[in-house]
Amino acid sequence: MKNVLITGGAGFIAHHIIAHMIKNTNWNIITIDRLDISGNLNRLHDILKDFSINEKKRLKIVFHDLKAEINSQIKSEVGNPDIILHLAAASHVDRSIKYPLEFVHDNVLGTVNLLNFAKELKKLEKFVYFSTDEIFGNAPEGISYKEYDRYNSTNPYSASKAAAEEFCVAYENTYKMPIYITHTMNVFGERQHPEKFIPMVIQKVRDNKKVIVHANKDKTKAGSRHYIHAQDVADGLMFILNLKNYTHKGDFGNAKCPKFNLVGPEEIDNLTLAQMIAKVQSKDLIYELVDNHSSRPGHDLRYSLSPKLLQELGWQPKIKLSQRIEEVVKWSLENKRWLLEN
Repeated sequence: MKNVLITGGAGFIAHHIIAHMIKNTNWNIITIDRLDISGNLNRLHDILKDFSINEKKRLKIVFHDLKAEINSQIKSEVGNPDIILHLAAASHVDRSIKYPLEFVHDNVLGTVNLLNFAKELKKLEKFVYFSTDEIFGNAPEGISYKEYDRYNSTNPYSASKAAAEEFCVAYENTYKMPIYITHTMNVFGERQHPEKFIPMVIQKVRDNKKVIVHANKDKTKAGSRHYIHAQDVADGLMFILNLKNYTHKGDFGNAKCPKFNLVGPEEIDNLTLAQMIAKVQSKDLIYELVDNHSSRPGHDLRYSLSPKLLQELGWQPKIKLSQRIEEVVKWSLENKRWLLEN
């Protein structure tokens, strides 16, 4: 039986991973969380309702802010994990533009404090750092970035994630730690923060309000993403954790740290996505296309990662995006406390 430490366990992606692990493994899970705007214990409360008492006992919650060193008391609470999954991060792009140093403290300093704790563990099997597609910046039409392509951060949030990723690479090189890195595309699913695009569109369509869709300068082409459901992220993560003696192909400047792109099943522009959400609700979409860069500096029109590496290894999302969207829309309307009120 393995012991897994997950940072940011009350966050959106992490709570889906916790549910997946409780359901599909016998592992013990310890989560560290500080419960800021991203963390919500009600997420954990909701998912635990579906498990038995013994299954619930496999989850332990430790409250700690990773900006502070992991001291002896927290170490005793956490124990000696076999696997560390580092998901805790500040991720609000607009806020990063206004308060960039907060993101250096949360995402860079927090990661280094966790790395310093992890490098002293004697039986650590894997340390997985959750990075983001945003470190590569805007993807021109026809381009999908591979795992080891160059960074081109366009806002302080993505720069802080890239910096933390490089610290992980440095610790792998310096201390020979078993570090893996994932780049995830835009993640969606149940219990997402209501200000994110998909839940925001769900509630605006429900309330017959206008949806703002970011587009190019001429307002003729909406931005696009490869959206991936959080349950597919959890499934892909388990695939990566179960890889045996994996070594990546290619030299990449003698890079040793394995990296993986977790990519949604298809690319879709945000206008088409919003129309899909409206169709599930049997409503017409009220919308306006706005110039992306003028309205939201630091936000990119298109993100795109290549899914080929994991596909070649044998993993890809199993459920179509349209089915996932329909499930999330219906679930959200039935569980309206996770949406904003009218």
